[in-house]
Amino acid sequence: MTDAFSHPWTCFDVSLDGGVAHIQLKRPEAMNSMIREFWNELPMIVRDIDHNARARAIVISSTGKHFSAGMDLAVFGGGGSTSQNQVQDRHINAEQQRHHIHWLQDCFGCLDDARIPVIVAIQGGCIGGAVDMTSACDIRYASADAFFCIQEINIGMTADVGTFPRLCKLIPEGWVREMAYTGRRMPAQKAKEIGWVNDVFDTHEECVAHALATAKEIASKAPLAVTGSKVMINYARDHSLKDGLDYIAVWQTGMFSGAHMGEAFKARAEKRDPVWQDLQPLRNEM
Repeated sequence: MTDAFSHPWTCFDVSLDGGVAHIQLKRPEAMNSMIREFWNELPMIVRDIDHNARARAIVISSTGKHFSAGMDLAVFGGGGSTSQNQVQDRHINAEQQRHHIHWLQDCFGCLDDARIPVIVAIQGGCIGGAVDMTSACDIRYASADAFFCIQEINIGMTADVGTFPRLCKLIPEGWVREMAYTGRRMPAQKAKEIGWVNDVFDTHEECVAHALATAKEIASKAPLAVTGSKVMINYARDHSLKDGLDYIAVWQTGMFSGAHMGEAFKARAEKRDPVWQDLQPLRNEM
């Protein structure tokens, strides 16, 4: 079984401190573009941390001038999975391509699906696929030099890995349309004004430090309550008000813990940090 913290990844460095997993993009010389290894490695790392309950929160940051330039153009070229095993019938090929796009979407969907919160610290360019990636995170922070660009329109394609379904839930639709149709850059401060990012910091170092501090604060809370909150927020986002209320009632019926509340009150009375049981590793085999 691959251990996210010990495996030699091509595109990432992964570390653990105080219940917080830190995933860093590590190809600054290539503007952290998303080569084939990126797409294979990210979901393996996130799912290993999540499924094996190795951390209570995840922070994603990057290195160099830019967070990420998005999909590496070489991925679109020959030898990629989109050009393999093709047959003469274009409709048969299209059916295969649909499933491959779903696979690409799941590479970022793993961030949304993770039981633990994912916080991202963004500097410089957050371009194309990087918009897809960061929009799948729970909390976004940016440095003052950050900018966002739905780059796909500038290379003659429609963004397809998660930008539109997620951004339309995060910011006013008019801004999504303007960026999608024009390919313009949105600076960090404007992104904060419309709710795309939670806060903006003067430097990248301050941004990452704040993301890690927030993750450590989250890691100090009851893990079951944190994951329950994420499940409910995601469910409310994707369902009606009535459905959301009903689901939280069902969740509380099964997973409300008086013992966890008791530990919170006892720790406060005793002026100490509460002690929490970590989530259980998931069972993905018989």
